[in-house]
Amino acid sequence: MTALMISNIVLWVLVAALSLVVFALARQIGVLHDRIAPTGALMLAKGLPVGQAAPIVTVQDLDGRAHQVGATRADGKNTLVLFLSPTCPVCKVLLPVLKASQRAEQDWLQIMLASDGEASEHLEFRKRHALSSFPYVLSSALGIAYQISRLPYAVLLNERGIVLARGLINSREHLESLFEAKRLGVASVQDYLEARHTERAA
Repeated sequence: MTALMISNIVLWVLVAALSLVVFALARQIGVLHDRIAPTGALMLAKGLPVGQAAPIVTVQDLDGRAHQVGATRADGKNTLVLFLSPTCPVCKVLLPVLKASQRAEQDWLQIMLASDGEASEHLEFRKRHALSSFPYVLSSALGIAYQISRLPYAVLLNERGIVLARGLINSREHLESLFEAKRLGVASVQDYLEARHTERAA
């Protein structure tokens, strides 16, 4: 009986110690989660200023339809212009994400693909990756006007052509960070987190 009581006491002490360890670890995970910021789209120094009107550029898509990128939209939707290239490996990885986003956000957003170069190459690229549901425009003037220097790069415009967010897009998280920046009314998720950090430090 004495041995049984001792073993029970030892077990309860171990259970209590383990409970304290689990509690400490859970608290530490919470601290780390608060410190590690989500990764947003990288805003380059060069680019259209967020909050200002984008240049209005008339372009034509691969099906011959005309579009005025940056102009006020009659349907009230926002426009995400994604600049890509058929030779860009990251661009190809993003295509399923774009298709999913187009379905999920179709009530308020139209995604437009933009590039330049030979139409034949882009037509083959569009066919191979089943991109016919996206307006796909070829215009070097659009890339110059929107100051695009690296790919894949996205610019989110509201229904009046105002730049809401922009940045390099390498993952689903980067793309969704533009939508989150629009929801929060900030230039980028990083700006929002920095502002929160400043408020806490004050």
